[in-house]
Amino acid sequence: MKQQTKAQAGAKATSPNPAEPELYTFFRDTVRDLYWAENHLVKTLPKMIASASSEVLKKALAKHLSETEGHVNRLEKIFEELGEKAIAKKCDAMEGLAKEGESVIETTPKGTRARETGIIFAAQKVEHYEIACYTGAHLLASTLGFNNVATLLQETQTEEQRTDKLLSEMATSILMGKSKKA
Repeated sequence: MKQQTKAQAGAKATSPNPAEPELYTFFRDTVRDLYWAENHLVKTLPKMIASASSEVLKKALAKHLSETEGHVNRLEKIFEELGEKAIAKKCDAMEGLAKEGESVIETTPKGTRARETGIIFAAQKVEHYEIACYTGAHLLASTLGFNNVATLLQETQTEEQRTDKLLSEMATSILMGKSKKA
């Protein structure tokens, strides 16, 4: 018989339907998906930073890069809590969102409000996706009784929401500003 981790045993003891191992598998795959997505962002954000002209936007994206590296570390802690190896599962959605962001950069002139706003909107699409994923993962962790994991997921969700709010404020500032250049 396969040895259960402490976290898995605790989840089954508190899960509303312990006969549903598929729920744990779905949760684990969700965390793997997030792990791939966050690692992909660590590679993508430097391109966005380099393509932005506004120092304020560059600083905001650099701060988010640092937070994203922290999200990767937090997900690795979650894998440890679950007694699982940190394995990434390709996230097609994040790959598509990153490609869309690259397209914005390729099709807008450097230094324009169009590019700056496009970068922000591309980043917000990523944030909205992540917020949805972390919200769902948090709910699953809570349902399965992984309270420590749920707390870690909530921390990331809160950071993603803060970043989204900041990006909205920046887009408003750029679009409502009087200058035509960022």
